[in-house]
Amino acid sequence: MNHYLAPVELEKAYRLINHGPTALVSSQYQGIEDVMSASWVCGLEFKPAKLTVVLDKAAYTRQLIEKSHQFVIQVPTARQAQMVHYLGTHTRYDEPDKLEQSGVELFRLPEIPVPLVADCAAWLYCELIPLEQNQNEHDLFIGEIKAAWADSRVFREGRWVFEEMSEEWRSLHYIAGKRFYTTGPALDVE
Repeated sequence: MNHYLAPVELEKAYRLINHGPTALVSSQYQGIEDVMSASWVCGLEFKPAKLTVVLDKAAYTRQLIEKSHQFVIQVPTARQAQMVHYLGTHTRYDEPDKLEQSGVELFRLPEIPVPLVADCAAWLYCELIPLEQNQNEHDLFIGEIKAAWADSRVFREGRWVFEEMSEEWRSLHYIAGKRFYTTGPALDVE
């Protein structure tokens, strides 16, 4: 387990995703695990802390979330770009060994029933707020954030410090095809 894993206050958990990173979504149901990439993840509320994520009907991970009502949103880093792309372009429906082929490494935390992706910059454990109309018509899932953590080397005192780390630590932002951008340098205003 990452010894830099530090808890994040739930009311500030939105800060882990409000810069629009590509995310990884993990879930599990009856011993079956899956991870997928998602670009449309957004903070929704502060208290209780909530987020939204769009999950296409073709995604295997979606069915696990619909059955288990639990998932984890992860913020991967630039050094994980190849894996993130693979997880977003392959489905367990067609490739039962997708996780092995992608090279993703999973770990567990006590009291959290969903696997987490290793070496990410942040993790948000969510419980699904089932709203079938939103899920069926818009592929929109709402999760209440029950726990959040970040790697203290890159997120401290409630804010990202990407500029203090090498570029491999920056978050990914998917554009299209095989192209990502990474978080750029900080720009402070008066």
